[in-house]
Amino acid sequence: QLQESGGGSVQAGGSLTLSCSASAYTASWYCMAWFRQAPGKEREGVATIDSDGDTVYADSVQARFTISLDNAKNTLYLQMNSLKPEDTAMYYCGLNLVYCGLNRRLYNQAIWGQGTQVTVSS
Repeated sequence: QLQESGGGSVQAGGSLTLSCSASAYTASWYCMAWFRQAPGKEREGVATIDSDGDTVYADSVQARFTISLDNAKNTLYLQMNSLKPEDTAMYYCGLNLVYCGLNRRLYNQAIWGQGTQVTVSS
């Protein structure tokens, strides 16, 4: 089970940190991901991190967002800086056991949280 928090409304240039708490999970390898979906658009990958600590970022958020995983707290984070209006979306965290890229079509078996809304005003 996954539960996101930390969304809200900020002005452009501001920062937010999203959190995703997860039920304790045991697996030899896993991937935790942040995806987002804006109204009228498809869900898109933002950033991923696997159990080895390897990360992947979408070009649109590279150098602005940082994904991290606190295994002791079973919590995934997304630090978002220099936010832009185009970052406005519902943000979802997901757990995937077979793939850790940004292709949403390879998350068919993933577990998702309910999402947290991020709104960035200009």
